[in-house]
Amino acid sequence: MDYFLLAIAIILILVGLLGCILPIIPGPPISFLGILVLHFTKFGESEYSTNFLLILAFVAIIVTVMDYIVPIWGTKKFGGSKAGMWGATIGMIIGMIFLGPLGLILGPLVGAIIGESIKGANNKDAFRAGLGAFLGFLFGVGLKLAVSIYITWHFIKGVF
Repeated sequence: MDYFLLAIAIILILVGLLGCILPIIPGPPISFLGILVLHFTKFGESEYSTNFLLILAFVAIIVTVMDYIVPIWGTKKFGGSKAGMWGATIGMIIGMIFLGPLGLILGPLVGAIIGESIKGANNKDAFRAGLGAFLGFLFGVGLKLAVSIYITWHFIKGVF
């Protein structure tokens, strides 16, 4: 049973890391589930304190929530409107479908520019809003990756 749980935990950790890049999958919470499953096995040093697990769960949830807020904040901070925020979101989804990882990076930028342009913003303002969405997206991905990599490090340390 421990090997079955370990296999599930490894899958959760890998999906969690992938979820840091794909917007559909909540990476850090899934990574947390991986370490939680490992906690219930008898591999290596995989017993974690309750406080550690609670803090890790809290951080995973906060980073996931922030991932939705930061691109919106970035768009607003750079002068974007709701049209730019919607454009960034739609651009990210369309970009992911048609261009894969490159679309995830460029989609919010192009989408925010198109959204602002449709609203009637001039090219300079539309580009600034797109840049804000792009930087917010990158910052959100960076936060998620940092947390999921930290969880993965504790996972590996716990197994070996």
